[in-house]
Parts: sequence; structure tokens; C-alpha cells
Amino acid sequence: MEALYTDDQIFIPIISDYGFKATFGNEANTLFLRRALQALIKSEVPIKEVKFDKNTFEGITQDGRSGIFDLACTDENDNHFIVEMQYGDAPYFVQRMKFYALHKFNAMVKRGKFDYGTLTKIYCVAILANDILPYPQFHTVANLRNEQGELFDDQMTFITVELDKFTLQEADCQTDLQKLIYTMRTIHTVTQTTQFPKFWDEAWLKVAIDELDSRKMTPDEKASLEILIARNAESVKAESRKIKEAEQRVKAEMVTNALNMSLTVEQCTKLANVSADFVLSVQRQLTAK
Repeated sequence: MEALYTDDQIFIPIISDYGFKATFGNEANTLFLRRALQALIKSEVPIKEVKFDKNTFEGITQDGRSGIFDLACTDENDNHFIVEMQYGDAPYFVQRMKFYALHKFNAMVKRGKFDYGTLTKIYCVAILANDILPYPQFHTVANLRNEQGELFDDQMTFITVELDKFTLQEADCQTDLQKLIYTMRTIHTVTQTTQFPKFWDEAWLKVAIDELDSRKMTPDEKASLEILIARNAESVKAESRKIKEAEQRVKAEMVTNALNMSLTVEQCTKLANVSADFVLSVQRQLTAK
């Protein structure tokens, strides 16, 4: 799923640096964030207020490899929410989610809440563009459970959304969660307002969509967006170079092992799927050593 913004798009993708901060990170109007969080954790209780965790929110970083953006906030009951959005590969996202949640847990204890029975809940949300988990559903909720699958503890809850697994059409979206994921998957593909589904008129979604409308951006916002687009493009190029270099190292190692086993140049080329010149180059380096 491509999340990068191009000049011919009217709406900026939510799962992008600018789009995420303009919607989930909108401090001026938190209606979208509150309804989105309520939908993601599948709660019947409305979230009335949210307060951003400044230490985390101001530390938003982009990993040039995969595009990672994080947000942390608390609600009026001091429940903690951590949101991670990622449009690239995420081989260790489970470990990263555990790190975030446990770091938050430790911080809560260090603040003096040594009565563990009064600790508030931690919700760690990962929204991923690609398929990661071996389950068919696009939305997964996980808690600590015993070997029979019975709930052991729900103080920490891990929520995963895999956008590529979402296949519902506009007419099939009934719940807030379905409307949210449909919007995240399609908003940047819309070229005419006549394509808007009816539920995009709902106040909470309209707040987000208005923030993503490039036609309503101020000159400063447009300049900021252009900088982010350029930075994202450079990140993609840098990552492509890293991937190519890594592939070359792996192939060189394969050729080295093959040569050490006395395979011929032709056999090495077929084994590693490389050219004869590549094999000869590796061979010369081995001879030089």
C-alpha cells in the first residue's frame, strides 16, 4: 500500500508523516483522535478528553528504512495510548510494541504508583500498511492469556491493524472502526468530492479530512509538506541503496562459500544468480587476501 504523497493528489494520506500529525496529532481539535482511539480499542465508553504526552509526541521520528511515527497520550481516566503507524516492513513490530508498553508501565510505577491494583490501562496500537500477522482479520486485539486462551491480565492491550487486509466497500462500513480504516485506505485516492461516502460527513471524520485537504493549506503548511515529501523521497532512495548493498553482500558471501567449495565460475553464477564478472571480482578479492 503506497502512502507517499504526490503533487496531483487532493488529499494527503493519513498514513504519512504530515497526514498522521495533522489528524491523530491535532492538538487544536482532538475529536478525531478520541473517536479513532475508542474505535481501535473497541470500547463502548466515549473518550472525553486526551492529553498528549509531550515527551513522546515532540520526539516523533522517522526511520528512513520504514517510516515510523509515534504518538502517546492519556485520557481523562489516565489510561495511556501509544499509536504507531508504519507503511514499510515491520519485522520486529511486536518487540517494539512491547518495548513501548513496558517502558510506559515502568514509568507509571516509578511515579510512585506502587499499588499495582490502581495502575491504569495501557493500549499499544500499531497500524501497518502491510500484512504481518498470520490471521485473516484486519484488526487484532491481544492481551496476556493462559494456555487455554483465558484472560490472565488486561492492564496492557495490544491492538494491531493491517490495512491491506481490509476489503470492505463503502456500503459495508457500519462501525466506527470500519469507517476509520476505510478512510485511511482511500482518502488519498479521492479526486472529486462527489466520491465522498455519506459517513465522511460525520463530524469526527470531517475534522480529519479537512486537515488532509491540500487545497485548504496555508503557504507555510504547503512549504512544510513539500519539505516532508522531499525528505521521504530521499529516505526511499537511501533505503533502496541499503537494500541493494545488503543483497550484494549476501550474494558475495554465497559466491565466497561456493568458491571455497571449489565450485566453478559457471556454477557460482547459477547458485547466486549473479554475472560471471561478479564471481570473478569476488575471486580476485579472495586471491588478494
